[in-house]
Amino acid sequence: MSGTSLDGIDIALCQIDGKGCDLEASLSMPFDKGLKEQILLVIGGTTTLKEVGEIDHCLALEFARAVNLLLEQENLVSEDIVAIGSHGQTLWHEPNGVYPFSMQLGNSSLLAVNTGIDVVADFRSKDVALGGQGAPFAPAFHEALFGHMQGCAVVNIGGMGNVTIFSSTLTGYDSGCGNVLMDMWIQEIKGEAYDRDGIWAESGREHQALLDRFLSDDYFKLNYPKSTGREYFNKSFLRKYLEPFDKIRDEDIQATLLALTIHSIADEIKKFDIQKLLVCGGGARNGYLMRKLQATLLEVEVTSTDSYGVSSDDMEAMIFAWFAYKRLRNETINLKTVTGAKKNTILGGIYASD
Repeated sequence: MSGTSLDGIDIALCQIDGKGCDLEASLSMPFDKGLKEQILLVIGGTTTLKEVGEIDHCLALEFARAVNLLLEQENLVSEDIVAIGSHGQTLWHEPNGVYPFSMQLGNSSLLAVNTGIDVVADFRSKDVALGGQGAPFAPAFHEALFGHMQGCAVVNIGGMGNVTIFSSTLTGYDSGCGNVLMDMWIQEIKGEAYDRDGIWAESGREHQALLDRFLSDDYFKLNYPKSTGREYFNKSFLRKYLEPFDKIRDEDIQATLLALTIHSIADEIKKFDIQKLLVCGGGARNGYLMRKLQATLLEVEVTSTDSYGVSSDDMEAMIFAWFAYKRLRNETINLKTVTGAKKNTILGGIYASD
């Protein structure tokens, strides 16, 4: 899995059967800096078919390198692995356009050849073909792990934030920006990839008028099912809302962006009868963010999924191991109430290594 944050490639080695999905080992490989910059330029501007093809190829090589590093780390060979579940790197997600699509790159055939392992990939296209958002997919896996817990919800805070609500029907959707705008701002101002433990945000003060403007954005007013990505929450989004204001201190903007993430999540959780909120993704490692989220949801116990035996760092990669398992067994995945697809369906295509 490599998410919208583009901070690393996460590999999870999972043992899966009808009873559960157990994490055996994991590895996180930093994203190649040059490739990351190229991807961000493509997402934020114009490109050529040649460049898209080259990114597709280079991503597959990086994914294969990460898989092979994990095999070496665990003293395993390709024959020990049934399949790779590869999400791919999202370049553009537009499920509500005239011609809906969700584009993930990372050439699956090349990944299969360079690892000697069959690959299951292209999970989102079928859901979009059935009229769904093609995202978020995490709620189906969250339900498999935690669906038995009454009054529980899960939020993944990666580049984007998505919430999962367990009720009579499974509900889940993207709440909006997770870490993406905070990462973008600290990168622009301080040249750092992310705000470790929220220290910079904590040094600033929320700018209430700016926060109110952020939260007035149309995305937060949409009913679910809904999903989003960098094509929406990006530098243009940030500039649009900063423009009307006189100079705001850089650290105050960072504090306000963190508050935007907190409130956009908390406002959704408050719509349901929730007693416990489990947090996964990079946001779970941000101590200041976690404390602010708890302070905003005083009636809710906020804790990371680690407290319930599932690594908050490895959760997203585990999802696609589980999706691959389901595809190989030709099992449908319970997502229609999440994405709005016409029906639950089998997701993903199989790319053989030989």
